[in-house]
Amino acid sequence: MTTIGKDGAPGLEQVSAEDFAEILTATREFVRERVVPRENEIMEKDEIPADLRDAAAELGLFGYAIPQEWGGLGLNLTQDVELAMELGYTSLALRSMFGTNNGIAGQVLVNYGTDEQRKEWLERIASGEVVASFALTEPGAGSNPAGLRTKAVLDGDEWVIDGSKRFITNAPIAGLFVVFARTREAAGKDPGIAVFLVPADTPGVEVGPHDRKMGQEGAWTADVTFTGVRIPQGSLVGGSEEVGYKAAMSSLARGRVHIAALAVGAARRALDEAVAYAASSTQGGTPIGDFQLVQAHLADMQTGVLAGEALVRDCARKYHTGEDRRIGPSVAKLFCTEMVGQVADKAVQIHGGTGYMREVPVERIYREVRLLRLYEGTSEIQRLIIGGGLVREEKRRQRP
Repeated sequence: MTTIGKDGAPGLEQVSAEDFAEILTATREFVRERVVPRENEIMEKDEIPADLRDAAAELGLFGYAIPQEWGGLGLNLTQDVELAMELGYTSLALRSMFGTNNGIAGQVLVNYGTDEQRKEWLERIASGEVVASFALTEPGAGSNPAGLRTKAVLDGDEWVIDGSKRFITNAPIAGLFVVFARTREAAGKDPGIAVFLVPADTPGVEVGPHDRKMGQEGAWTADVTFTGVRIPQGSLVGGSEEVGYKAAMSSLARGRVHIAALAVGAARRALDEAVAYAASSTQGGTPIGDFQLVQAHLADMQTGVLAGEALVRDCARKYHTGEDRRIGPSVAKLFCTEMVGQVADKAVQIHGGTGYMREVPVERIYREVRLLRLYEGTSEIQRLIIGGGLVREEKRRQRP
């Protein structure tokens, strides 16, 4: 074991390179030997089979990014993205099942929770006993958290939360909601947002039916309504109202690098399916892979996948060291999620009519990856973050 770097709590330990290689191999085998053969079952039933969920928990996947002190594997972001590229190789619903535990919900607790909050929740989150759900998005506040309307008001020694959230991942199976709410009016650089821990069984919490989506069957999202929900003062994350917006931005930035890696894994799968089809399918007795225009598609796909791999690894390293935790994550997410859409489209094109049929992997991939350009901040938001960030950096350099 070695001492953890800047994207974890000081003094904790992280998985060594040797141990991580074993984790990565076990995950790859699980994905390719046990999950890939059951992708159509997941798609048709719109759920992850219980035995696959249990196997994922046994591998430690519900807590791979949770520090070891609290029962997780303790992977840092450079290791996280390697794992994500493997998880992206199959139905994205698998990763979604434990993604919020390790990502935007779990990381809020890891990085901003009080010791008492971590002790109460993190071990159960890491084991999969509790699914944590990140309740940020609202009907009028998606990629820009500053626009949220859910309110929390202090009443004696309790907070009272009222509001609605939309498209909340894992809401139907959540045991804990990490809820973002406005506690005061925005003023200057203070957006007035705080974060609260709300157990799913708290009176006044209502979860709607799970959404029917274009793709990612088995990954459940739903609306969540909070009506007069009362929680103790100790449920305020970090014990401070000022923590909220910082927690949201930090968790989203880290999550964007992870989503970029997931996109690379999905693109790799689409490429592999296209190459296999091109080598075996024939037109007029000739494998279509011998045709130059098909080869050109494959060349573009391979170029995108390799560029995405390199970009994700570089951005993860810079996030881990603290060198770039704002522009880099947005660059990675923008490029990789746009890239996987193009790769999936070419994979369907190479398959021809076959690629438009249900139960053919590239058809499912084509639908699934479309969502990657929307959540964790749309492509348009990423462009604003990147462009605005570059201009602000240059202005700082030009100041006398």
